[in-house]
Amino acid sequence: MLEKDRYISFENIDCYNNAKLVLDAIYELFVDIPEAKNEFWERFETKLPEDYANTPLDDLGRDTLYQVCSNVFYIEELFERFEFQKGLDALQVTEFDCC
Repeated sequence: MLEKDRYISFENIDCYNNAKLVLDAIYELFVDIPEAKNEFWERFETKLPEDYANTPLDDLGRDTLYQVCSNVFYIEELFERFEFQKGLDALQVTEFDCC
């Protein structure tokens, strides 16, 4: 396994994919527990590319990572409130390696 270098080069770290995994977990939670989605998350959703999962790493792709990193505390609160460990795990990796 290649070692991550998050301090200098971000070598071997796929920040964009990590952010997409967090968003996937958010949407999975909303399917499992529809009442978890409120006005904040509806507004958050408008700031993402329409098809974030297939958006290339260009300006829109960077927006995906930016939205996750700039809302870490809200996302963490959402996952903790509904005890969604899969989301917390994805967020921890993204926050630690990329934000």
